[in-house]
Amino acid sequence: MDRTVVLITGCSSGIGLHLALRLASDPSRSFKVYATLRDLRAQGPLWEAARSLGCPPGSLETLQLDVRDADSVAAARARVTEGRVDVLVCNAGRGLLGPLEAHTAGAVGSVLDVNVAGTVRTLQAFLPDMKRRRSGRVLVTGSMGGLMGAWMGRGQQEGRGLWQCLWLSGASGGDPPRQASEASSPLEGLPFNAVYCASKFAIEGLCESLAVLLPPFGVHVSLIECGPVRTAFLEKLEGVAGGVLDGADAETRHLFSRYQRHLERIFREAAQDPEEVTEVFLAALRAPRPALRYFSTESFLPLAHLRLADPSGCSYVAAMHHAVFADDPEEEPNAAAPGGPELCAPPAATAPQ
Repeated sequence: MDRTVVLITGCSSGIGLHLALRLASDPSRSFKVYATLRDLRAQGPLWEAARSLGCPPGSLETLQLDVRDADSVAAARARVTEGRVDVLVCNAGRGLLGPLEAHTAGAVGSVLDVNVAGTVRTLQAFLPDMKRRRSGRVLVTGSMGGLMGAWMGRGQQEGRGLWQCLWLSGASGGDPPRQASEASSPLEGLPFNAVYCASKFAIEGLCESLAVLLPPFGVHVSLIECGPVRTAFLEKLEGVAGGVLDGADAETRHLFSRYQRHLERIFREAAQDPEEVTEVFLAALRAPRPALRYFSTESFLPLAHLRLADPSGCSYVAAMHHAVFADDPEEEPNAAAPGGPELCAPPAATAPQ
């Protein structure tokens, strides 16, 4: 029986590395995995882990693939000895943290080139053959738009608790959700992640457009929406080294310091292990009728519901500002407190003419 051929981008560490190992070591021995890396000098940890797991011979190969270079993508495709890719996993990504005005044009361009244009280049290389064969799956590593708010710190139960708090204080603009699955989109903008969020919003639109188009060709696109994951992602963030804040005003520097403390708390209390996230990829890969979105955690879904409940965005802005910048994350939200920031209010409904 032919094995399912899977090609994964961004396998030097994190989700890509763990997914490649999970599939190559699967007891069914039904996968042939091409783990791709921008720099093959970084493949040592992958092979060490593969030996430790006892991956069968021929279940795993590494290829050089730099999503920033169309020729590199094409060369990797040509080295797939089976002549086809059944499952394409677009996982390569890059982050950028800090005040927008502090980012260099090069740093902004690099993130957009990897996260958006790189995904497009990869899809352009592999989709035509999938469409011709009328068979294929595309899994894309999505995000909640950045690194999510404080109520993820102790799991889904407290997430719902904060929603109740927002609802009782009037900030939610609607009834509390009955089930987390009522939310339909994980898109959230986060402070100091403007460019990264922009890239992830773009990926959502890209995948939604393809998901509508491709089913007649037997090709399905799924986003794996991830929350915080214990990987080297934070260590690889651009924009936080050295004197990047030197040109920022004092209030922005203060808010950035508070955000960094919030970020550290989220990763300490809420981050998932990559092994847990890879099981979500596997569920999407094996689903008879794959969905557009799969969630590695439901902790942030009440916030997504909040964005939909108040289309003006004001409730979301107030809730997120409080969650990220409140000195005490447990204090009751009150955006109108004396001395606090003046946040927007939803526009009044217009009476029918």
